[in-house]
Amino acid sequence: MALRSKALHHGRSLSFPSQSHPSVSHFNENLVKMEASTTMEAKLNGLRNLYSNIDDLLMLPHIQQIISQECQTKWIDQVLDGYISLLDACTTAKDLFSKIKQQVQELLSALRRNDVNGINNYHISKKKSKKMILKSLKDLRSLRCKKNVSSLDKDDETMALVCMLKEAESVTIDVFEGLLSYVMGNNVQPKSSAWSLVSKIMPSKKVSNQSEETDLNEMKEMDSIIQILEQEIECFFRQLIKTRVFLLNILNH
Repeated sequence: MALRSKALHHGRSLSFPSQSHPSVSHFNENLVKMEASTTMEAKLNGLRNLYSNIDDLLMLPHIQQIISQECQTKWIDQVLDGYISLLDACTTAKDLFSKIKQQVQELLSALRRNDVNGINNYHISKKKSKKMILKSLKDLRSLRCKKNVSSLDKDDETMALVCMLKEAESVTIDVFEGLLSYVMGNNVQPKSSAWSLVSKIMPSKKVSNQSEETDLNEMKEMDSIIQILEQEIECFFRQLIKTRVFLLNILNH
C-alpha cells in the first residue's frame, strides 16, 4: 500500500492517493467532520473514531513493518510520549467531571432550598477546580510546542504514517483545550446557557419564583451535559489506551 502525505497543516485534512487503504479515507473524513462539530460530545466521539481508524491502519502488515523499522527513531518516542501526556489530560478531565458532577448536584440541592451557604461552597470548590484546569492547559500547550514532524527526513510512506499519528495528537490537544476551557465556563459551547449561569449566581441574589425555576431547569440541563461528556471522556480514554498498547505491541515484536 503506497501512502503519500503533505505536511501537517491547520486545515485538518491530509492528502492521500485514491488507492489508499479505506481507514486513511475514513480518518480524513472524520477530521473534516470534527472541524464542523459544534458540541463537545460530537468532538469527543469524533476523536474516538480517529483513533479507531488508526487502529485499523496499524493492523496492516505493511504499516507494522514501517513501525518496526522506525522503532529507534525520535518520532516514535515523541508519539509515545504524546500518548502519555494525552492520557494524563484525560485522567484530569475525568477527575474534574466527576467532581463537577457532584458539585452541580449539590448546587441543585442548594438552589432548591435557597441555601446561600451551599451556593458559596460551590464557588469555593469551583476555584479549586480552576487551578487543576489551568495546570492541565499549561501541560497541553507544552505538548503542542514539541518539534514539528514536517522537518523529518523520511520516505513518503513513513511520513504519511507519522503525519496521521501526529495530526491525531494535535486535534486531541485542540479538543481537550476546548473541553477544559468549557469546564471553566468560557464561551466554548454557546448552545447551553447553563454553564454561564453558574458564574452569575451571587450568594446574596434574590430571585423570583419564575427565575428560580428557570435556574433549576438550566442546572438540570448542565447536570445532564456533564454526565454525557463524562461518559464520552471515559470511552475515549479506553480507546487511547488501546491504540497506545497496539503501537507498543508492534514495537516489541
